[in-house]
Amino acid sequence: MQTWTAADIASQTGKLVIVTGAMGGLGFETALELARAGAEVILAGRNKEKGSVATQRIRQQVASAKVHFEDADLGSLESIKAFASRMLNQGRPIDILINNAGVMAPPKRGSTIDGFELQFGTNHLGHFALTGRLLPLMLRCDQPRVVTVSSLMHRMGGDIHFDDLQWTSRYKPNAAYAQSKLANLLFTFELQRRSNANGWGLISNAAHPGAATTDLISNGAGMDKPLNMKFVSLIGHSAAAGALPTLYAATSPDAKPMSYYGPKGLFELKGAVGPAIVSGKAKDPATATRLWDVSEELTDVRWPDTRSNSALKNIAAQ
Repeated sequence: MQTWTAADIASQTGKLVIVTGAMGGLGFETALELARAGAEVILAGRNKEKGSVATQRIRQQVASAKVHFEDADLGSLESIKAFASRMLNQGRPIDILINNAGVMAPPKRGSTIDGFELQFGTNHLGHFALTGRLLPLMLRCDQPRVVTVSSLMHRMGGDIHFDDLQWTSRYKPNAAYAQSKLANLLFTFELQRRSNANGWGLISNAAHPGAATTDLISNGAGMDKPLNMKFVSLIGHSAAAGALPTLYAATSPDAKPMSYYGPKGLFELKGAVGPAIVSGKAKDPATATRLWDVSEELTDVRWPDTRSNSALKNIAAQ
């Protein structure tokens, strides 16, 4: 794979893209380049004010940008359902869904509106529910793509703690984050298996940004000191560079189903886009199936086993 940049993105004119968590950082840079390539981009997030600022920033840089904000709080199953219902009512096919929003290692355990541990609930369950509810619109496209943003942390001791998914006892910020990012990859690969089995024609892949200097890192555990952020900036790269693996996964004709992309420099902290290392745990179909079943129970979003119109319509109506 030669050095790939945003300039290599083929025209996305006519495509509708949803990017979660696009108010800043990686999500903003991803949305910006997709808008520059001609796509219509929906910035899905929970803060209307920040969404308005982000859309204006994109329009200032891309005069022809088709971009707007939609309320979709990944920490609220009701908000996700409402957003999906609005999209279903519009009936517009969705070409690309980028599951980017995330919470990273808050020092104290937090909870979503639905009572899930904040990182597992937002990073994994929120995107699981969102993707499931939007599936009917994605399957109206030819080869729709779902790109889920994971992290190097998925292989830093990460495990799926089925005995305590919500970290109700002995909460560990980084371990909880690692679990959520491992869950992202398990979801990515299981979604592709189900697409293959059901003939959905959907491409599910994932990406990670390496060490990118974004608000996600600056707000994380142990990042309250300027020295820590300076260290990250030295070993890593910008948010714009960190967004390139996601953009590659979302747009490149060479991006493969059930693949994972990231920087290919030292320790995958920065560098040109290339295939990323996947932990053995992320490749385990049994764990993926178990997590999928648990996620359906927790979110009450039931995915179809066939591509029947009635089954697909029932997802958003649940």
